[in-house]
Amino acid sequence: MSGLPALGFIGIGAMGRPMALNLLKAGYALTVYARRAQAAANLVKAGAQLAASPAEVARASAVIITMVTTAADCEEVTLGAQGIIEGAAAGAVVIDMATISPLAARRIAAALEARGIEHIDAPVSGGPMGARDGTLSIMAGGKPEVFERVKPLFACMGKTILHMGEHGAGQVTKACNQLSLTVTLQGVAEAMNLAARCGVEPARVREAMLGGFAASRVLELFGLRMVERNFDNGVDARFYHKDLNIVLGLTHELGLPSPAAAVTLQQINALVGSGGAYSDFSRMIEVLERAGGK
Repeated sequence: MSGLPALGFIGIGAMGRPMALNLLKAGYALTVYARRAQAAANLVKAGAQLAASPAEVARASAVIITMVTTAADCEEVTLGAQGIIEGAAAGAVVIDMATISPLAARRIAAALEARGIEHIDAPVSGGPMGARDGTLSIMAGGKPEVFERVKPLFACMGKTILHMGEHGAGQVTKACNQLSLTVTLQGVAEAMNLAARCGVEPARVREAMLGGFAASRVLELFGLRMVERNFDNGVDARFYHKDLNIVLGLTHELGLPSPAAAVTLQQINALVGSGGAYSDFSRMIEVLERAGGK
């Protein structure tokens, strides 16, 4: 362990907890912070040290990873009064693995770099299962030499690890990923709903589609949850609501049309507003069923 950098991890939720555990399993010394100490209990049991603030995490770490929910959360734990910036030494690296706006990522990077602290934005795709299995897709933005420095850490958490460009490029890539995923899921939900209303078994329709050009991971995984009516697993719909708002914020800023994203966001609004915020995103099919009079 002596040759490995000391790590910090902030944000011990459904994604962060298994990601941090994989770093511990790889032999890294880990200091963690969670707003609720109980959330870090399993990590502490596995050997992590619990800190009282993000600044305390930073003082104990050469590399600090954050995995919180929103841009405001990221700015608070990174730049706030008890944030990472108050404890990190010059030369330390902050890796933000949450999904936030590229503009927020660039603001955070600039503030850190003014103090001599490096920054990588590295959002992930793969959900809690990918976090647990260490098979996440990791898309990073920042200085190439800093990316190479922390790439061994990414290898403990992910399988597809790519440097996408300058600060914010990782977040742009994740926005593209979420745009494609959410619109595809909307199409899958409409297809499954159409099959059922026409009296054809959705499970059989899905099976047929998986053998043709309509095949996708979204149809494979989310389509199965629709068929099985299993809406308790996976990633909460509220996170896709946040992510698609990021997408539309970017397209509005750039003056780009994104009609499919706009329509899909309205469907997600309906899902969240009807009590589905904490259900798996595949529950979208219920929005269509209700609209069709089921």
